[in-house]
Amino acid sequence: MTITPELSAPPGTEPAERGRLDISSTVVRKIVEHVADTAPGTLRAQRKVAGLELGSSGSSAKVAVAADVVDIRLELALRYPGSIPDQVTQVRTRVTDEVLRLTGHQVRIFDVTVSGLRPEPVARLR
Repeated sequence: MTITPELSAPPGTEPAERGRLDISSTVVRKIVEHVADTAPGTLRAQRKVAGLELGSSGSSAKVAVAADVVDIRLELALRYPGSIPDQVTQVRTRVTDEVLRLTGHQVRIFDVTVSGLRPEPVARLR
């Protein structure tokens, strides 16, 4: 005879007491990069090799998750001209709020490196 453990929690058990929730650092990193890429003033860089366009790349993040806190290192390019401190503050605020909303994790350290300043791309007529 095989005995299987009960998979459901007893009635009245609070959701937080029903089990663990682990959110991969990869998921947190992707959230950070997506939010940074969609923030006002940030730009995706065009990748070219020997004059051939290979697509674009956005911000790059490294995250460390420990318990319910996250340390973030973010590298991004910003639109020129524009106030670098103001744009970085907006990015930090948006990323911090969204990480908390989606994962429940507090951002403890948030380092930002501005790796480039680029003018807004101009659409070309063909």
